[in-house]
Amino acid sequence: MIKSFSTPPLPHPPLHLHLTRRSFLLSTTTTTAATSLALPAASLPPPPPPDTTITDRVFMDFSICPNYFKPDRTISDDLASLCSDSLPLGRLVLGLYGRLVPLTVANFKSMCTAPGSSYRNTLVNKIFPGQYFLAGRQGRRDKGEVRPPLSELARNTEAVDSRAFLLSHSRAGVVSLCLSENDDDDKIKMDPEYRNVEFLITTGPGPCPQLDSKNIVFGTVLEGLDVVTAIASIPTYKPSERIRQLNDLAEFLGDDRAQNARAMWNKPLKTVYISDCGELKVSKPTLSPSLP
Repeated sequence: MIKSFSTPPLPHPPLHLHLTRRSFLLSTTTTTAATSLALPAASLPPPPPPDTTITDRVFMDFSICPNYFKPDRTISDDLASLCSDSLPLGRLVLGLYGRLVPLTVANFKSMCTAPGSSYRNTLVNKIFPGQYFLAGRQGRRDKGEVRPPLSELARNTEAVDSRAFLLSHSRAGVVSLCLSENDDDDKIKMDPEYRNVEFLITTGPGPCPQLDSKNIVFGTVLEGLDVVTAIASIPTYKPSERIRQLNDLAEFLGDDRAQNARAMWNKPLKTVYISDCGELKVSKPTLSPSLP
């Protein structure tokens, strides 16, 4: 009888752990990353709030011009010559967030102070009741529109910076640079030297969430909310429902006149304009400004 013999298993070779400095650092980094991902979101520190320190103050005086549409006016007439007997509405004092959006604030200040090219003697071009009003539309000075001093305005790269859109239009008196609501002519926007200077001020009484994340909030009304309310109460042109339907049809058919017609919607039926503007010099930000 033949006996079978089983061969005993060969012993495994000893495992030599070869730990280099690179592999040690890699393993440490991986462990740290895994630990960080495992931490609950509540343990992470919240991001700091936007810096809404008021670094600058400007004023704007608003008035109503009774003679803007007089029949004997000439092309050379501007608001300064037509509105010598205007009705003052009052003054706004605006606080600007120069640390949050320095380029937007610098351009706005320049538009309030530049001689001959400022917001002075330009129109409030649209009023949306219960929401906001627009001013600073570019175009011809004789039509009460803005001609910005391009040499003094920086190209505003904050328009593509997500940090510039952190603040919301949550109440009356929010000052914002118009991006989504900008109604400058397309021909003007196509200019390589174009600088957007149109702005809006919310009128309340409620928030305007449709403006959030689409326009740059750069300031607030410090004094003169009663003036904002007075501007918001001015009647505007409102097309009938039938005109709106016909306009929608014309736009669907590609008729360019539809857009031209909509440019008249929400225009104030009284000539509201910025009769004066400028910078307020404040030696100490904690003190109230001395109005000039």
